[in-house]
Amino acid sequence: MLTANLIRIKRDGGVLDPDQWRFLIEGYCNGQVTDYQMSALAMAIYFRGLTRRETAALTRCMVDSGERLPRVNDRPRVDKHSTGGLGDKVSLILAPLLACCDVDVPMISGRGLGRTGGTLDKLEAIEGYETQLTIDQSSRVLKDVGCFIVGATESIAPADRRLYGLRDVTGTVESVGLITASILSKKLAANLDALVMDVKVGAAGFMPTIEQASELAESLQDVGAESGLPTLPLLSDMDQPLGRAIGNAIEVNESLDVLGGGGPQEVRALTLRLSAELLVATKQASDLRAAEGLLASKLDSGDAMQRFERMVHEQGGKLPGHLPLGRRSEHVAERSGWVESIDCPAIGDAIISMGGGRRQTTDSVDPSVGIDLHVRIGDRVDAGQPVWTVYEGPKPCPPITPVRLSETTVPARPLILQRSRNA
Repeated sequence: MLTANLIRIKRDGGVLDPDQWRFLIEGYCNGQVTDYQMSALAMAIYFRGLTRRETAALTRCMVDSGERLPRVNDRPRVDKHSTGGLGDKVSLILAPLLACCDVDVPMISGRGLGRTGGTLDKLEAIEGYETQLTIDQSSRVLKDVGCFIVGATESIAPADRRLYGLRDVTGTVESVGLITASILSKKLAANLDALVMDVKVGAAGFMPTIEQASELAESLQDVGAESGLPTLPLLSDMDQPLGRAIGNAIEVNESLDVLGGGGPQEVRALTLRLSAELLVATKQASDLRAAEGLLASKLDSGDAMQRFERMVHEQGGKLPGHLPLGRRSEHVAERSGWVESIDCPAIGDAIISMGGGRRQTTDSVDPSVGIDLHVRIGDRVDAGQPVWTVYEGPKPCPPITPVRLSETTVPARPLILQRSRNA
C-alpha cells in the first residue's frame, strides 16, 4: 500500500477497508506515515466524511494502538462522556454517585480549551488532587473506591492523542467520523460495559443545532454498537450554562452542593437521568424511574458525598470544604422583565480573560475566578435583583451583559431535548 494512494481514495470520496485503515494508523504511530500526510488525510475526511464501517475500523485501530485498562472485579463498568459546555460539572457528581450503586466508573477526562471547561481543571482546583495516575494506581483506586477521574496516559489510544493534536491545528476537528472515533477509542480502551453520551445542543456547546447533534449521536450509537459497546446518547440543552456556576473552583463548590442533596435542580436532574440510563443498561435497575429513585437516595443520604471524598483522598487531594473564590462583585438588573437569552460566548470569553480558561494548551489556569449566574431562560427578573456575580483574580472581568430581558413572558427551555433512538 502507498499512503498517497489511500489519501487520493478519500479525497475522491472513496471508501477504505479495515486493512487500509490499519496500515495508516500503525504507520502514523511508527513514523512511516508523516504528519503532513495525516493532515492531508484528515482534511479529505473532513470534506468527504466516513462511512459507519470506516469509522468503526478507524476506532478499532486507535484502540489497538495502545493498552486497555484491566478489569479489577466483576462489577459492571460504565462511563459518561459529554461534548462539553459552560458549567457542565456532571462528571464530578456522576462518578461517585454511580460507584455507590455497585458499578465501577473508570473515567478518563480532559482539560478545557477555549470556552469549554475541563473536568481535570476543575478537580485540580482541589489542593493535591492528582489527575495523572499510572494504570496500576488507577486500578487500585477503582478497586477501593469504585471510581476514579484521571487524564489519559500516553499508553491509552496514543494514535488518537496524536491525531487529535493534528486536527486541532489544521481546522479538521469538526468531523463527525473523527469525533466519534476519538471519543469511542478511549472509552473502548477503558473496557466499558455501557457508555452514556451527553450531546450538548446550543450556543454554549459544540453542536449548535439539533440536526448536527443528532448526526453525532447516531454515529456514536451505531459505531459503539458495532464495536461491542452499548452507547446511549442523550441530547441536552446548552443554550444556557448548566447550573449557576461557571469556572473551576466555583463548579467544584456547586458539585459539592449537589452531592450533599442540594444545588441547582437542573444539575441534579441531568445527573440523575444520565446515571439512571447506565443502571438500566447494566441491569442494575429495572427501569429509569426505579434507577432515579435509588440514585436520589444516594445523594440525599450523603453516600455520594462520602464516595467523592474517598476518591479525592485516594487521588491525593485535600478537601476541607468549599473552595475559596476570588474577589466578589454583584451585578443587578437595570429593569424588570423575563430572561429571553443568555450570552454564553460572552460568559466563556470573560472567564478566559480572567485567567479561568485557556487560549492555548500551555496556558495556566486561575481556579478561583468564575461567574455565578442567578437566572435561567424564562425566569422573571425585577429591577435591582441580583442577576450575576463575578469572582475575579488579578485579571479583571471585562464589561459584559450576559442576560437579555424581554418585556413579555418567555417559556423555559427543556433540559433534555431528545433521547437516543431504540433506547
